[in-house]
Amino acid sequence: MAGMLENKVALVTGAGRGIGREIALMMAAHGARIVVNDPGVSLDGKDETDGPANEVVRDIKASGGEAVADYGSVSDPVSAREMVARSVDTFGRIDVVVNNAGILRDVIFHKMTDEDWDSVVKVHLYGSYNVSRAAADHFRKQESGTFVHMTSTSGLVGNPGQANYSAAKMGIVGLSKSLALDMAKFNVRSNCISPFAWSRMVGSIPNTPDQEERLKGLRMLTPDKIAPVAVFLASDDSKEVNGQILAVRGNEVFLMSQPRPLRSVHRSEGWTPETLRDHMLPALKTSFIPLQMSRDVFSWTPV
Repeated sequence: MAGMLENKVALVTGAGRGIGREIALMMAAHGARIVVNDPGVSLDGKDETDGPANEVVRDIKASGGEAVADYGSVSDPVSAREMVARSVDTFGRIDVVVNNAGILRDVIFHKMTDEDWDSVVKVHLYGSYNVSRAAADHFRKQESGTFVHMTSTSGLVGNPGQANYSAAKMGIVGLSKSLALDMAKFNVRSNCISPFAWSRMVGSIPNTPDQEERLKGLRMLTPDKIAPVAVFLASDDSKEVNGQILAVRGNEVFLMSQPRPLRSVHRSEGWTPETLRDHMLPALKTSFIPLQMSRDVFSWTPV
């Protein structure tokens, strides 16, 4: 039986380890030809090696699939264009982009450096833009294509010590929605996955007493649980899904809300700081979104 991605070509960034690796392997198992991008960097974006990408390519080929390695950094627009060109030059086309590459530089905000901020935003947000922009011209010309981006509940809900990561991941949500709106007329779709999975990145979170219980639960959530959702979103069977955010937590899949008005108040004569205090605040504060962390919202044991 043909797989869901038969005859498609997918570029998966950060595909040498963790979630990206599992996505690349499952997409190949479903018939896609894969560009396995991974510069083989350490968690903080340093110490490059071609080993992880080559290993995934070998695994795909050993299972009868087709794959080619790419070692470029998504943070560099030239490298992003080259990895898309590698897909077209090697396999004749590109149908799917999975923006998965990422690094972490977790630190409490008042201790965050400019480098901490820039390095994370450049890989996650700039990287997603760079690769998407490079693929967009091909998608437009062939009038088909799919973007799958990785966001995070660190941005959607909140987590301490991750201002850089949270901001980048929320930026990706905006990027995905804009892509969905701008490119729908070309039969191109864009969606986000918010993954819960134990990975090298998650494992680097400081193991403080208040984090221990959450990390214990996350260790149960293996990266292979994310791959089926990525395969589905990349397939033609998901043609009705566009501009959405799906969170994946073990065997649970959540459709995440997106900002919309909750309540409103108005005054025909307009507002002053005093009337905002006396009228707007009491009218709206019962609907304020609580200041919570991801673990507060997803508080139960994973299924």
